[in-house]
Amino acid sequence: MSDDTTARLALPLLVSGQAHKEETHNEALALIDLALCCAVEASGVDAPPEAPLPGQCWIVGAAPRGAWAGQAGAFTGWTGAGWQFVAPREGLRAWDRARQCVLAYTAAGWESGVMRAARVLVDGQQVVGARAAAIADPGQGDGDPVARACLANILAALRAHGLIAS
Repeated sequence: MSDDTTARLALPLLVSGQAHKEETHNEALALIDLALCCAVEASGVDAPPEAPLPGQCWIVGAAPRGAWAGQAGAFTGWTGAGWQFVAPREGLRAWDRARQCVLAYTAAGWESGVMRAARVLVDGQQVVGARAAAIADPGQGDGDPVARACLANILAALRAHGLIAS
């Protein structure tokens, strides 16, 4: 962090004796307007759109060009003053309108559609929690062989998708 920007979003700060303080203040407000509760048109985009509207935002792709050159992975938005860029920080989230899911910035980069939680509650009832011990395949007892085969197929499908332990 420099002495003239904030630590997290690098918003410009006013300094003593500064001329045209309103420009610095307005730039900071424009960045806040873009980054706070942000939603992006799309993510992983390398070229700026030709006719963006004020307030529209994107997540810059890995090989940016044009006005986005050198801004790989940045959060960017169009304002009356042109493109504004916010360097992503771990924990930054945005709604991706194109994919209809949440984007989150982690140490590994932008993740799309990944939700992390210790448990999930619906109306106060836990529906997903820590993974329990593995469920054994049905045995060969005297029960219905068709039901056992069906249960074995269900368990195999759940294991294949990582929903239950093997």
